[in-house]
Amino acid sequence: MPLHLESFTDFLVEAKKRTYASQGDDASVQPLLSGSKQLEYRSGNYFYRDIYFGSSFFIGQETVEYENRPIWSMVYSGGVLVPNASWEQMAPIYEFLRQALRLVDHKSLYRGPNRYEQNNCIYENEYYGTLDDFYGNETILVDGQKVYELRYNGGFIR
Repeated sequence: MPLHLESFTDFLVEAKKRTYASQGDDASVQPLLSGSKQLEYRSGNYFYRDIYFGSSFFIGQETVEYENRPIWSMVYSGGVLVPNASWEQMAPIYEFLRQALRLVDHKSLYRGPNRYEQNNCIYENEYYGTLDDFYGNETILVDGQKVYELRYNGGFIR
């Protein structure tokens, strides 16, 4: 467990904002696993890594290391629910998702806020538990129709 919970949460919020939420796949580094995308962020003794596979449906894992030791992780899976969606259909959904994820803060550490609305799009995120042991579900609705869903869970590594 990190030395100070506040420094850990500060780091986690910053790491999430500086990787996929702000840069999408452009924040990628050379992936460790073939066929994956990998995002990383380092500050002080903390190191964040997000590795995922896929695009319309994807599966991934975020980890945080402190002094080169894994201390926290979250796994997730989900994606666009529109059958056979083209990239042109998926791109606006994922852009809206990144807008919501940039709103991550100390209250909603796992993904985005409980609710975010813009124009005809609604992002909702329900989560339960604490940083020690949590799970949640996020959805995006466009014109009232669910077009995206993701499930996640994780906690501190003991």
